[in-house]
Amino acid sequence: MNCDWVKQNITLYIYDELPDDARHELEQHTERCAGCAAELKTAREFRGLMSECLPASDPTPNLLAASRIRLSETLESAEPARRWRWTLDLAGWLHQVRFAPALAAVLLMIGFAGGVMASYKLVNKSPDIAQVSKNPPAINQASIAGIKSIIPDPGSRKVEIQYDTVQPEKVEGTIDDPRIQQLLLFAARSNYNAGVRMDSVDLLAQRPEERQVRDALIFALRYDANPGVRLKALDGLGPFVQNDTSVRNAVLEALLNDANPGVRSEAIVLLKPLKADASVRQAFQQLSRDKSKFIRSESQRVLATIPEID
Repeated sequence: MNCDWVKQNITLYIYDELPDDARHELEQHTERCAGCAAELKTAREFRGLMSECLPASDPTPNLLAASRIRLSETLESAEPARRWRWTLDLAGWLHQVRFAPALAAVLLMIGFAGGVMASYKLVNKSPDIAQVSKNPPAINQASIAGIKSIIPDPGSRKVEIQYDTVQPEKVEGTIDDPRIQQLLLFAARSNYNAGVRMDSVDLLAQRPEERQVRDALIFALRYDANPGVRLKALDGLGPFVQNDTSVRNAVLEALLNDANPGVRSEAIVLLKPLKADASVRQAFQQLSRDKSKFIRSESQRVLATIPEID
């Protein structure tokens, strides 16, 4: 480890973002190097001053999820480079094994023994193991890297979802299956693929009566970067605009602030039946001067049908 590496990673160190092995090496280096120790002390003092002047506040869950979506979309293009680098490293390792016959023989023996043991366990699988497979455990969201695809079966409620952990995995079931719902909710909020998010929101919109599903649709309407996903979310939220205040507020926000004219037009359609509501009427009054000719004319048309209030 050299001084350049330490100076580049001091900021990560003081914010507890370095892995444990890297932290240990950095600490060992600063004990021996006076220059890097002074650099670390200065960085700590600067962080202390910043904390006093600008106290940190905890980010909201919605902000974290929205940031995660944007970060995942940015990192998507870098993923193939990582896989290629791993392929190169593996090729180099195999090249070394080629010239180490003893090591290669040991590896072959270990692989053969592992295969025999695995075959023995499969052949002698007990009824208890078979019973566990009928009742699979809940999926751990922390282990999910992303949802790869969502494939609904036409004419039935069956859904097939492929998702990535350390290795790609797949689960099948109906949209009533808690595991399927869990993965759909994860995909709606966190997946980097807009097409998968759209499929997820489309399926979730079939069960908007559940609170957690409605919250996921509201999140998609407010924060998803893809207008198609936001339109799907509006479709699912439509029946609840009248009786759910949180849904109505989200649709009003879309009407006033969404950058896509199609999303705003759909919001007008959903809010028309509530034109007598004070907040809805105020929104239409504000939009009667909107820069979009269509939104402006539609808002004026709705306002013309509202009785005058004395």
